[in-house]
Order: sequence, then C-alpha cells, then structure tokens
Amino acid sequence: MSPDEPPPIPETPPALPVQAPPPQSTALAPGAVTATPDSTIAMLAHLLGLFTGFIGPLILWLVKKDESAFVNHHGKEALNFQLFYLIVSLSLLALTLVSFGFAFIITAPLLMVMVILFLVWEIQACVAASRGEWYRYPLSLRFIA
Repeated sequence: MSPDEPPPIPETPPALPVQAPPPQSTALAPGAVTATPDSTIAMLAHLLGLFTGFIGPLILWLVKKDESAFVNHHGKEALNFQLFYLIVSLSLLALTLVSFGFAFIITAPLLMVMVILFLVWEIQACVAASRGEWYRYPLSLRFIA
C-alpha cells in the first residue's frame, strides 16, 4: 500500500436481527415522582385549604373519602389542620379584643410565627401527597379521627 492510495473500505457488518426492547421495569427509581389520581386529589385537599380555609378540604373529603384510603387520610389531615388553625387564630383574636388591644404585643408575633409555620407545613403536606407519601401535620389536633 502506497501513501497515495486511500485505505481499503472495510466490509459492512452483517445486519443484526431486530430485537425487542428490554421489558420496562415497574419499579420506580428512588426519588421518582409519579402523579396518580389519588395523589393529585390528596394534594388538592391541602392546596384548597390555602385558598378556602376548611370548606374546600371538607367538601373534597366528603366527596372522595370512600374512594381511597390515601385520599381519606389526606382529606382528614387537611381538614383537621384547617380547623385547628381557625380555632387558634380566633382564640388569639378574641384574646386581643378582650384585653382591649393590650395582648396585641403577644398575639401579633404569635400570629406571624403561626402564619409562617402554616405555610411551611401546607407546602410539606402538598409535596408529600404528590409523592404518594402519608403525612401528618405536626402540632395539630385531630378533630376527625
């Protein structure tokens, strides 16, 4: 072979038989998030609490509680937390009114902390429900067992 000649072209390999792709595993990778109808409805129960108070979770729970244990759990948790939040808020407001505003020094910071914790726990509950995880609100009374 001289330097001016191009290298010989190798023969093309024979075509491989067509193979079916490997079967897909039904197991999820760690940390994978899938949206199922149950997890979506459970997440909606928590989100409704942000916008409608206890009315949204109550209606959703009453309509969907018999369809899934997961939705039943998250609906009750969202409803219990909204009721607890309402009772604590009204109690702090009543304390402020009864004391003619003197308790505002104590109730105002408590309300601010409560609002921040409320938002953090609501977001945690929404994320847990969307992942298909069971979630319980911390520091919340269970009115509906």
